[in-house]
Amino acid sequence: MSDKAPKLFLEELLMTPSPTGYEKPGVVVWKNYVDQFADKVMTDAYGSCAAKIETSNDVATVLLEAHSDEIGMVVQHITEQGFIYINKLGGSDSTIARAKKVYIHNKNGRVVGVTGNTAIHLQDAKNGGGKQPAWKDIYVDIGVSSKEEALDLVQVGDPITYASDSEYLNDEILTGRALDNRIGGYIIAEALRRLSTMKSKLKVNVMALNAVQEEVGGFGARMMSYRFMPDVAIVTDVTHATDTPGIDQKENGTVLLGKGPTIQHGGANHPRLVEFIETICADKEIDIQHEATSVRTGTDTDSIFYQQTGIPSALISLPLRYMHSPVELCNMNDVEDLITIMVETVLAMRPDQTFSVFE
Repeated sequence: MSDKAPKLFLEELLMTPSPTGYEKPGVVVWKNYVDQFADKVMTDAYGSCAAKIETSNDVATVLLEAHSDEIGMVVQHITEQGFIYINKLGGSDSTIARAKKVYIHNKNGRVVGVTGNTAIHLQDAKNGGGKQPAWKDIYVDIGVSSKEEALDLVQVGDPITYASDSEYLNDEILTGRALDNRIGGYIIAEALRRLSTMKSKLKVNVMALNAVQEEVGGFGARMMSYRFMPDVAIVTDVTHATDTPGIDQKENGTVLLGKGPTIQHGGANHPRLVEFIETICADKEIDIQHEATSVRTGTDTDSIFYQQTGIPSALISLPLRYMHSPVELCNMNDVEDLITIMVETVLAMRPDQTFSVFE
């Protein structure tokens, strides 16, 4: 594998549409990459993919997990004039949905469209001027004049994504659509790849899981964690960087871009595993930030930790600005630190590694 392969993989992963419930294209990209160095690659009925490095049948298995899906939209209704009314997939934000270029993904490829936006000169209260639009009011114009023409191109149920590219603002800052959580898929794949080059040092088995349908309930992670029942799970997702104007840090916590990944405390996060990771970070001099769980993490950690008799789990998050938008933004130094934390944590685990609150 060339030195440029990881960067090219990340670029392809970010460009490939993978809206929740329609994840196959993105998972195929991920699978093709890990196939090059994993000992075993497995999929399930709904499209989640797991890749494993095996050292022995008699040692613990550590799961590295990230979800594969992104938010998006879906075709819900086509008018007689050929306009396409849509609904959201996952936590899409209707306030930013108008006046955007979009791709509708059909069986043969994609169709370009734009979400309609009444000119400011013509806006009034009757057509929603100045108000937050509801999803039922948002439509896509694909340049046709009848329902019949539209149906030649799209059908109800076709997924939609924003037509935005990823781009580096400088050497450190990456922006684009679907960093949530395609960047997580990159992180776990890259951690697994690096561990594959150090297999002689591994004392445990390692599995990376790219799971579907997190944005609508964490269903892919539930299926696969129940199926494989790893001994330990380390989950990565994005978290809100709260260092931009208008965010109350007293209410939302203090998370800064470029100051390291965050470790979350409480809830599904197993206290002994969290302490283990904190010790690794201190020993390796890796900067981390801290977050508190109120009720739930809002990530696949919530789907994994309670399976069967319990899977000790911990969430390590990547600070992200402008989440659930076409211009999400992260710092690649935080990405690199997160990969390193995963690699060093796995390398430090014993063959019989367990975690219990009573240890």
